[in-house]
Amino acid sequence: MRGGPGRGTLRIGLTGPIGCGKSTVARWLVGLGAVAIDADAAARAVTAPGQAAHDDVLTAFGEEVRSADGTLDRAALGRIVFADPARLRALEAIVHPAVRPRILAAIADAERARVPAVVVEAIKLVEGGLAELCDEVWLVTCDPADQLTRLAGRGLAADDAIQRMGAQADMVATLRGVATRVIDTSGDAPAARDAIAAALGVALAAHRRRQS
Repeated sequence: MRGGPGRGTLRIGLTGPIGCGKSTVARWLVGLGAVAIDADAAARAVTAPGQAAHDDVLTAFGEEVRSADGTLDRAALGRIVFADPARLRALEAIVHPAVRPRILAAIADAERARVPAVVVEAIKLVEGGLAELCDEVWLVTCDPADQLTRLAGRGLAADDAIQRMGAQADMVATLRGVATRVIDTSGDAPAARDAIAAALGVALAAHRRRQS
């Protein structure tokens, strides 16, 4: 993870399993003055029709991910990669290099605006090489029952939700070793929001000390 003498903006990498509340935590941080960068949104942008990564994904995965209008069928792609780690890695090899320049540009914009913190929200923060750009890594976790309920609330079918949770089952154990802070969003939302505010205050104070 990188600091940089005199850089006033704290860079927070936000990661964790699907359905544990990364986007909610990012929104809370925005409410506290941060700027949030959504790596998933960047990935959707670089794989949109007309983008090079869109055609690269179609070439790599073939007709099973091509919709009737010839564009990428994201739902079909998701079912394939969450069931097959090797194909997920193949997808990431296409998408991550295309996403990184967008993330770097967004970080630079936030720092030019002199915001107190910029948050990079990414489920593959470490694997995509984005953690190394950050001062801190926050790992967002929650109880599996809460996780399943939240995914159902998004309209995800139970089988798909369980499949995706299973594909990320080892994620928390793996990421604890690189996380600066572990944020548990289980249960009461106001309590979790208060914990986020407190964590940001501590992180900003530590960043200021490092930069002085």
